[in-house]
Amino acid sequence: MRCLVADDVHPVLLTELESAGFQVDYLPHLSREEFLNEIPETDILVIRSRFLIDNEVINLGSRLKIIARAGAGLDGVDVAFAESRGILVLNAAEGNSDALAEHVLGMILGLLARIPEADRSLRNGVWDREKFRGRELKGKTVGLIGYGNMGTAVASRLFAFGCRLIAYDKYLIDWPDTRTERVGPEEIMHLSDIISLHVPLTDETRGFINKKYLEQCKEGVILVNTSRGSVLDIKGLESLLDAGWLSGLALDVFPQEPLFKKNIQYKNEISGLILRQNVLSTPHVAGWTSESYEKISRVLVGKILRALVN
Repeated sequence: MRCLVADDVHPVLLTELESAGFQVDYLPHLSREEFLNEIPETDILVIRSRFLIDNEVINLGSRLKIIARAGAGLDGVDVAFAESRGILVLNAAEGNSDALAEHVLGMILGLLARIPEADRSLRNGVWDREKFRGRELKGKTVGLIGYGNMGTAVASRLFAFGCRLIAYDKYLIDWPDTRTERVGPEEIMHLSDIISLHVPLTDETRGFINKKYLEQCKEGVILVNTSRGSVLDIKGLESLLDAGWLSGLALDVFPQEPLFKKNIQYKNEISGLILRQNVLSTPHVAGWTSESYEKISRVLVGKILRALVN
């Protein structure tokens, strides 16, 4: 059985699959045309984000049994069409949940304690203690939108800080723990001091959080987005930051990535946001650690092998 690995992955994925008897072709630098030429002879496809796995790819995959993404989100894969063709779609969200949770915690603490602002001020030769009086995380109510692998990992860290934890997840049937209270979307808006987004990008979640939504939240709320950039409509957020209604914003993801390339959408809005003192931004690295790089591959190999046995 042939496995095509068409993106950069940790070497453990290659060695584990080869040890299990697969023919593994590691071709992470294919062009789109070369990639399409490989698909008809592929049984298992491992990808990350280089290629959109659309109808064109899936229609060529007459032998495809599994599409496995070395990461969490599946918005780059036409899952419904793949499954309609009998192809199993796998991801490895468990592999980077620890990394993402720690990143979220760092962003929240950075905004509350105003660490980046104070650092920049000191680098510029200004000593001003009173200006950078921060706030404590203990006792804050944190609202999590989405309570899967990422949301629960974030909650476990925040619980240790003495936060009140509430979460809204429309599709979760079995609630996984007792530390986080299940609430509706209105309670998230009205009770949360901090809101953290952990939902996949779908037609339903695209632009779900926007200026109108945030205007119904508590004054001074902090918003953290490490899910997908297009879940948050960034238009008008600067006015909420100016008014103090939104006291802090943390962005690891953006509607179009990478930033700064030509013809990027929302260029002016994004440029305005990332230069603000009360905004923290990182280049889609929340789940991007040395440890998660390996864990993602190990998780994915395990899922592939179990799927073929079953």
